Amino acid sequence: MKDSEVLGHIEELVKEEHQLWEQAEHGGLDEEQHARLKAVQVQLDQCWDLLRQRRGKRDAGENPDDARVRGETIVEHYQQ
Repeated sequence: MKDSEVLGHIEELVKEEHQLWEQAEHGGLDEEQHARLKAVQVQLDQCWDLLRQRRGKRDAGENPDDARVRGETIVEHYQQ
């Protein structure tokens, strides 16, 4: 997956996240929508992590295509 594809996916996820937050403000979310919001947030973290990995590999003279999506347990426990 190329950087532009990752960024495009991030844009789609951000749009969906905003729609869910707007729904939450105007009447709340049901259990399924809450689960979807959490899933979108995890996917966003994974995409940003993948993009950082790709850029890091490129900067180090490595192949950015060797970067891989990391699991939720990894990306959700980074220190901010």
